[in-house]
Formats: sequence, C-alpha cells, structure tokens
Amino acid sequence: MEKSDMIYGTRAVIEAIVAGKEIEKVMIQSGLTNDLIKELIATAKNHRVPFTFVPADKLKRMSSRNHQGVICLLAAVTFVPLDNLIDKAFSEGREPFFLLMDRVTDVRNFGAMARTAECAGLDGIIIGEKGSAPITSDAMKTSAGALNHLPVAREADLKKTVKLLRDSGIRVVACTEKAKEDLYDVNLTGPIAVILGSEEDGISDVLIREADELARIPMQGKIGSLNVSVAAGVAIYEVVRQRRKG
Repeated sequence: MEKSDMIYGTRAVIEAIVAGKEIEKVMIQSGLTNDLIKELIATAKNHRVPFTFVPADKLKRMSSRNHQGVICLLAAVTFVPLDNLIDKAFSEGREPFFLLMDRVTDVRNFGAMARTAECAGLDGIIIGEKGSAPITSDAMKTSAGALNHLPVAREADLKKTVKLLRDSGIRVVACTEKAKEDLYDVNLTGPIAVILGSEEDGISDVLIREADELARIPMQGKIGSLNVSVAAGVAIYEVVRQRRKG
C-alpha cells in the first residue's frame, strides 16, 4: 500500500471526513478514549465512514510516522449508491447486471474480478462496508484500470442489499458449492446479480438464504473449488453467453 493512500493523525482524519474525501476506512488504536478520539468516532458515524479498532502493533507495521493512534485509508474510487446504479440501468433500457462480492478480502482477487466485470459490461460491483478488500491504489493496479470505469456500490448491510435487488426486479443468484443445480442449467437471463463469496468460507449463510437461486460450477477434478476470481469469470461469462444466445 502506498503512503499516498493514507492520512495520519486524529485531527487530519476528522478534517478529511468533513471535507468529503472518499474514505475506505479509519483505523483507531484500541484503548484510546480521549475527547479528540470521541469527536473522530462521532464524525465518522455522522458521515457513514467505516471505522475499526485495531492493536497498536498493526498501526506501527503500517507506518512509522507519528499517527497519534489513527490511520485513515483513502479509497481509489468514488462509491455510488446502489439505487442510482439500478435506476441508471433501467432508465437506459438495459437489464441490470451486478456482481456482489461477499467478503472478498484479497486485493488481487478483487482487482481480477473487477477487471472481468468491466470487460463483460456489468453495471457495477457491490461490496460490504466491512470485510472487503480495501479499494486503494493497489486494487486499481490489479484491476488494470477497470475501476476507473466500473461503478462500485459499498453497502452497510448486504442482506438488505439483496432484498433491494430483489424488490427492484433483479434476480439474485448465489454461485456456491452448496448448490445442487449446475450453473449451466440455471436461467441467467434478465436482470441479474451474481454473488461470489470469500476465499475462506464462500458466501455467508444469510445471503445464501436470501438468494433467489443457488448455482454451482461443476467440478471434475480432485480439487473441490476454484479461486474466487476464476469462479467469478466463469459465472459472469455464462451470464453473457446466455444473454447473447437469447
């Protein structure tokens, strides 16, 4: 991560939030309770900026500068409300197509998935506020610049996000090994959002329960799963194939 992706110090971070800078998240050293820290937390909450408490050692590993127990990670993109992306697609006469990433934490996987999504012409990707790879300059590089062109929606509650998609007439398909039906046998035409899950344990149970349909990529080898960015490519281009065929 480059130093230009960070802002150091409590007052500087407060000013960055108030100024409307696009922020990935704020990391606050655990145990700090002074008045300025309280002001920072209140400001972050008021502006819906994600923050987390971390051990002092983590901040020290990130930077040797005098950070006063606070480091802010700047985002390399401007986040767009999902409502806007849905409305834009429908108003322009397109059937919306989104990729929802559930806790994809590896920046290389994130960048590769964003690159595939942009190449396939998706209307945007959706991530959660917590548990996702930081969208910093590293993510921009691994996406080969795709994040310059592909909108990103960052949502606080992915369960509510799935409900919003469904209420908007968008079918939600979870690509998971837990599915009984093969991806190639599922109807993927029409407005659609595809969910891919984390590298560690896949899609969370709560999102699997909320999805309209589950689909699995058939496996014929001895290894039971694909890298999540590869799985995303397979799923995205199966949607593209079915849409072209239709």
